[in-house]
Amino acid sequence: MAVETNAGEMLEAAGPYDRAKALSAFKAGDVTFYWITRLSAISVLLILGGIIISLIIGAWPAMKEFGFAFLWTERWAPEADPPVLGALGPVYGTLVTSFIAMLIAIPVGLGVAIFLTELCPQWLRRPIGIAIELLAGIPSIIYGMWGFFVLGPFLAYTFQPFMIGLFADVPGLNVVFAGPPSYLSLFNASLILAIMVLPFITAISVDVFKTVPPVLKEAAYGVGCTTWEVVRSVVIPYTRVGVIGGVMLALGRALGETMAVTFIIGNAFRINGSIFSPGTTISAAIASEFAESDGLHQSSLILLGLLLFVLTFFVLSAARLMLLHLEQKAGK
Repeated sequence: MAVETNAGEMLEAAGPYDRAKALSAFKAGDVTFYWITRLSAISVLLILGGIIISLIIGAWPAMKEFGFAFLWTERWAPEADPPVLGALGPVYGTLVTSFIAMLIAIPVGLGVAIFLTELCPQWLRRPIGIAIELLAGIPSIIYGMWGFFVLGPFLAYTFQPFMIGLFADVPGLNVVFAGPPSYLSLFNASLILAIMVLPFITAISVDVFKTVPPVLKEAAYGVGCTTWEVVRSVVIPYTRVGVIGGVMLALGRALGETMAVTFIIGNAFRINGSIFSPGTTISAAIASEFAESDGLHQSSLILLGLLLFVLTFFVLSAARLMLLHLEQKAGK
């Protein structure tokens, strides 16, 4: 009451002119804030539009020269006369490495998140959380160097020979896991990508798992559910929108990763059924050849960048539509 009385006395003490001036200042500040935020939002659209237009302009010569055949041509020969350039190899490598990376990272990331929120002792949670944050902060070129000098030899001398021998007599899988072993391969790049995107999946999953109301889990434990049943029937359904969002964020990172992949994928513009064979991705191809390119070769690399942009856009758009569908379904 004392506060209200003091405020009223102050308003009464202020003259009509002062009150009008104060209201005008508040209105001017509100209008200024509105336009600053609006221009900030519009600037994002302008930047995005500028990127798209610049990519289309740079890729136009290659689009006119090769047309839609650029999408399904495997050969990449910029030195030929006339040049033969196709995107099938890089697109294949991008999709395969991202798929394998997510196949490894999703169960491991969700497993770590479940352990941290449901099973981990309190004294151990912080060290593991810090380790995950450090993984996210390591520069990608460090991952690439580690993959080339440490992980590559281990896979080439230990893991790959074991897998090649294990599936040598299994039809179909003997093609996927065919030799010879190599330091540089699609699988090596996929494993590095999995390690790189693992912190994103884990960190986001931990955050959304913590939003589950404790009363729901306590009720499930109260009727005799095991930890696995609580996670499967309570935690995952309650947080599936957030978990899928984290997975799609990690997938976007995997699709566009450049330096780490360039180190260990082999940069071979060809398609091979074996995941132990060298390959390339769109981003690795651009990084390895753009500095020495010109003319139609450079335009083709820009067209590869445009394809990566479109591919990422469709993946993230599909994820957004899926999340919207899940939200609507949950609302019903």
